[in-house]
Amino acid sequence: MRCLKVAFGMENDEELIDAHYGDSNFFAIYEICEDGSYRLLEKRENKAKDFEEEDEGHGDPRKFKAVVSQLLDVDVLAAFRMGPNFLRIRDKTNKVAFFTRTRDLNKAIQRVIENFEDLWKQVQEKKREKPPLEGE
Repeated sequence: MRCLKVAFGMENDEELIDAHYGDSNFFAIYEICEDGSYRLLEKRENKAKDFEEEDEGHGDPRKFKAVVSQLLDVDVLAAFRMGPNFLRIRDKTNKVAFFTRTRDLNKAIQRVIENFEDLWKQVQEKKREKPPLEGE
């Protein structure tokens, strides 16, 4: 069965963060499968949360690398909102960024399930094109 590994950027156990993905308190890593089943694999601390961004403020490429390097084993980065680094995720990684349009974790999981086929195709295409994280 096809399954995706999805990292939700979390504020607490029930809500996605209403800020940039890199400012998440932790990442809830789920395995979500094509039959609609899902399970929590782990809650992973965001070690880049307190990263000091220089000059550029939000969107610092170094913070982007610090966040993505924690999630190399993940297929999809799921967020309520994403900042300027969204373009870097799209262009420089084999990760798919998915906007949930809800902060409610249960609804966000359902949106991934509803979009599974499209996300699966995007992930397969990205894996063919790019390494997990390209150097800048």
